[in-house]
Amino acid sequence: MPLRLDATSVAFAGAFAALVNARRDADEDVSRDVAAILADVRRRGDVAVAVYTQRFDGHDLDRTGWRIPKARCQAALADLDPKLRAALELAARRISDYHAAQKPPDRDETDAAGVRMGARWTAVEAAGLYVPGGRASYPSSVLMNALPAKVAGVQRLTMVTPTPGGEVNPLVLAAAELAGVDEVFAIGGAQAVGALAYGTATIRPVDVVVGPGNAWVAEAKRQLYGTVGIDMVAGPSEIVVVADADNDPEWIAADLLSQAEHDPTSQSILFTDDNAFADAVAAAVDRQLADLATGKVASESWRTNGAIILVETLIDAAPLIDRLAPEHLELAIADPDPLFRAVCHAGSIFLGRHTPEAVGDYVGGPNHVLPTGRRARFSSGLSVLDFMKRTSFLGCTAESIAAIGPAAVALAEAEGLPAHARSVAVRL
Repeated sequence: MPLRLDATSVAFAGAFAALVNARRDADEDVSRDVAAILADVRRRGDVAVAVYTQRFDGHDLDRTGWRIPKARCQAALADLDPKLRAALELAARRISDYHAAQKPPDRDETDAAGVRMGARWTAVEAAGLYVPGGRASYPSSVLMNALPAKVAGVQRLTMVTPTPGGEVNPLVLAAAELAGVDEVFAIGGAQAVGALAYGTATIRPVDVVVGPGNAWVAEAKRQLYGTVGIDMVAGPSEIVVVADADNDPEWIAADLLSQAEHDPTSQSILFTDDNAFADAVAAAVDRQLADLATGKVASESWRTNGAIILVETLIDAAPLIDRLAPEHLELAIADPDPLFRAVCHAGSIFLGRHTPEAVGDYVGGPNHVLPTGRRARFSSGLSVLDFMKRTSFLGCTAESIAAIGPAAVALAEAEGLPAHARSVAVRL
């Protein structure tokens, strides 16, 4: 059974603090293993990548092929069932349109002192996209990672995806072709992230690595930040659902299980103000688990990490949600706006009874690559900005440097940097 908490109980504070602080991400052993793999990839390049691919994915890259040919991706798209292709194309259009609005404008202006200043945004030259392929294959992740990069103007998109036994999901290849991915490599794990960051004889290095993966992938991105840019360090998936008794318990149970089925370490939490409704949802979860194809994984997740929290009023959930800072927050209530305004920390918020989190995973438009592990307190989901950088610029005339230069000289002298002061003073 999942954890049951009552916010009015005297024991609630301690129990909720334990829930907030519980760790579900990588341990020290993972960190050590990843460090060793990355050092090996940096030292031996392709040789190391091939060794780890053989060990973890069970196939010989030199025999099965490192790069998945473009023609194979094109064929996968051409062979798609028309209904499925239409769904992918709808998702791609909505994702592209949403992210196009994120692209920031350049600034170029002259202030009252006559100083020209501003900022220019440019895309990184190359991005690496990690697409999971172990427990499941996600064409939606291809679209969510590749399309913001295309909107940003990235010149080269390199995708890596693990292919256990040398097999790859054709739908992933079709999505890669639809999204404009330039090259696809049949590798995964920390070794693939290392290859993207350092480059090998076969794989050219990139500037940014994005995309979700397992604990080893997340740890590899964390360790390589600085060598390359990353989107975030992602951990196990999370959902918080706020629901009142006017909901259908079966709907809410399905929403909770939509994240629980990802992985045994995923977390699903329900906030409600009605104890009978909480019981009804718990019973509905048990019924749905009985015939869910992913029931074994979802059951372990729900039993180990799930929680049902009873609050006096739903608005009382807001400060508790902020402490959790969940990846996904679903407000399944008639008027979600007051709670929407009250909550500060969440990766993405889904408003109203007819907006299940799962629609955002595919065709909503906003990105589904989101901060986990309470990182929504200080970070955001994947966006166009993850593939761009801002360059500021400044231009002075003889008149404008005369206006602001003396202050610069005074500050440089106060800091004990005479060459700085002279560099300005000689122009005055």
